[in-house]
Amino acid sequence: DIQPACLGLYCGRTVLSINGSLEIYGECGVCPRGQRTDDNKICRECVGSPDRYDWLYLGFMAMLPLILHWFFIEWYSGKKSSSALLQHITALFECSIAAIVTLLVSDPVGSLHIRSCKVKKLSDWYTMLYNPSPDYITTVHCTHEAVYPLYTIVFIYYAFCLVLMMLLRPFLVKKIACGLGKSDRFKSIYAALYFFPILTVLQAVGGGLLYYAFPYIILVLSLVTLAIYMSASEVESFKDLLVRKKRLVVLFSHWLLHAYGIISISKLDKLEQDLPLLALVPAPALFYLLTAKYTEPSRILSEGGNGH
Repeated sequence: DIQPACLGLYCGRTVLSINGSLEIYGECGVCPRGQRTDDNKICRECVGSPDRYDWLYLGFMAMLPLILHWFFIEWYSGKKSSSALLQHITALFECSIAAIVTLLVSDPVGSLHIRSCKVKKLSDWYTMLYNPSPDYITTVHCTHEAVYPLYTIVFIYYAFCLVLMMLLRPFLVKKIACGLGKSDRFKSIYAALYFFPILTVLQAVGGGLLYYAFPYIILVLSLVTLAIYMSASEVESFKDLLVRKKRLVVLFSHWLLHAYGIISISKLDKLEQDLPLLALVPAPALFYLLTAKYTEPSRILSEGGNGH
């Protein structure tokens, strides 16, 4: 009671020792890693576990490098090489192993479960912006990971993804990508060396914003990319889809993303209300196929010419 007030939104006192029912606290400052302040400004251990939405967020952040890997592998392979499928499988293997290793090295070590602190508000992701200055001269630095470990675990995962890619992919590509030129066969790896730093900066700056917005980002991007792909592939009917198996794979992949976005928004809190929403997953593709013939540019131009 006689200690001075602990200022700042995220400053707290660490528990130095416990004497029976009496706790002895340290000075007001930053909480150790794996702890965050409670309502009484005391640093408490994170003993909870991520809820369903937290796992969906981590799944989204884990999918980003995999989707980018697949995109650039497909982009640079083109029609010249039959090695794209094996590279896709290798990328999936790399990201899966990286995710498992990341969970194993997280606290508690050796377990696929992780302990975490609950996310209460957006500012929990940006504690560095809330360091108090009691005398307007000296700043008390209380920056710590209030959303432990949702912020740093993504960086650890990206690091393992990058290491595994550098260990496995160059040898694989050198062996199998014979249909490509020497300069082209490693381009998908070079692309990864660009997008991993971009993803890292994205998580560092916008991790909190992504946490709240990722379900809507998934839905919008999956809709836009599906429309672009079907338009570029000149898919105008169900028959066009069945001509090549690759188009069906792309379609089902987008449907899975749609379903993931819907589940993330609804959180499946009320199954009887939320599960029927999954019936909307094929709706955008069906709408595109039913209306594509009416929006064909050549047909619009020809009808416009006939009108004149």
